[in-house]
Amino acid sequence: MMDKIYQLSLSELEKKAQAAEKSTKTIFNRLKSGNKNEIDKLFHRLHDDIFDIESCLKCANCCKTIGPTLYDTDIERMAKSLKMKSSVFINQYIKKDEDNDYVFNTKPCPFLDENNYCKIYKYRPKACREYPHTDRKRMYQILNLTLKNTYICPAVFAIVEELKNTYSNKL
Repeated sequence: MMDKIYQLSLSELEKKAQAAEKSTKTIFNRLKSGNKNEIDKLFHRLHDDIFDIESCLKCANCCKTIGPTLYDTDIERMAKSLKMKSSVFINQYIKKDEDNDYVFNTKPCPFLDENNYCKIYKYRPKACREYPHTDRKRMYQILNLTLKNTYICPAVFAIVEELKNTYSNKL
């Protein structure tokens, strides 16, 4: 399944996610009323299974379409890695969004290269390090974010579909 999912364009993935959204919401509502630790175990096992097989380098949709919120520590770390002052880094790469958060001023990410590698991978922002969040604790708290991420990340879409296929009758 994963090879086929990674071969989809972003618009094709969005169509699949939209078609699956109703059943995803149904299973997520069932999960919310279940054992919170079991939810984490389900997601974490599927996350590990998918990310043992697949590489984010196949699509980099997250880097191409969404901008992470950047914290001061992220900015300082990235600027230092580029041997720049934070103020110069901010002027060159960052803007404030409608929520007054720092974000990159361009999409795709200015540090994404033509082979989907991150030029500052070791120094990337916290939000990038944690994406797509399917291995976090208290997954029940971010199921709405997970639903949104099915539209962007083929791995999240596959995790959620596998969760639905495997556990819909058990929950």
